[in-house]
Amino acid sequence: MNTGGRGRVPQRRIAETVADELRDHILADDNYRLATQEQLVKDFGVSYPSIREALRILETEGLVTVRRGNVGGADVHRPDEVSAAYHLGLSLQAARVTLRDLASGLQMLEPLCASECAKRADRNRVVVPALTASIDASARKIGDCVAFTHAAREFHDLVVSFTPNATIRYAVSSYVALWSAQEEAWAEALTVRGEYPSEGEAEEAVRTHRRIVEEIAAGRSAEAERLARVHLAATQSLVLERFGETVVNASVAMSRQAIHSNRRSRLT
Repeated sequence: MNTGGRGRVPQRRIAETVADELRDHILADDNYRLATQEQLVKDFGVSYPSIREALRILETEGLVTVRRGNVGGADVHRPDEVSAAYHLGLSLQAARVTLRDLASGLQMLEPLCASECAKRADRNRVVVPALTASIDASARKIGDCVAFTHAAREFHDLVVSFTPNATIRYAVSSYVALWSAQEEAWAEALTVRGEYPSEGEAEEAVRTHRRIVEEIAAGRSAEAERLARVHLAATQSLVLERFGETVVNASVAMSRQAIHSNRRSRLT
């Protein structure tokens, strides 16, 4: 990209063009690393201000973090379901969408993922072992309120992550990540007040997860979907009875982004 003879082209437009090309590289290459600003100036044939503005555009989008000072540079962040959940959460929060509305949407979508898992030909080789390991891990955390909630939510994340259709998988994963953030915040609040549900209720959740996996393993997609929908409604009710009319909080999702930043889709 050479700007010679284009002195009247606004710097912002040049920066946007550079940002477009860098964005394409980031999204196309899992291991893409940004060159130094000096190298980017040479590669694109533009000024330092244009490169800095391009990086600011990408930083606003959450695709890079610019490190300033003596150890300056830029780190690349590929978008995932957590970052998508945050931006989705901003839209829902701005629209004053309540947790009850988010929960209702999940009841329509998430159980379909359990059904699709049950239809996979490789479910007993790929899906069931991973789900069973997740359930076993959550069972070991019964009694540790916040840790159990986090482990139990991982089961839901996994079910969605094994959905074969990529469009559904990524869309529902964003909703699930957003709900998980709200539910974990609820667990922390109730634990502090000593009002977290009993161990018996946690054990019932584990048993239901095992039943869902049994239906998936047997290929009974309709029953897997039904059980998942009933279970989801039951677990959501614990949050909704206290916070159902609370507006979705995007900052809650953002605060957990570091915790979940290493999550990867389990399906290739």
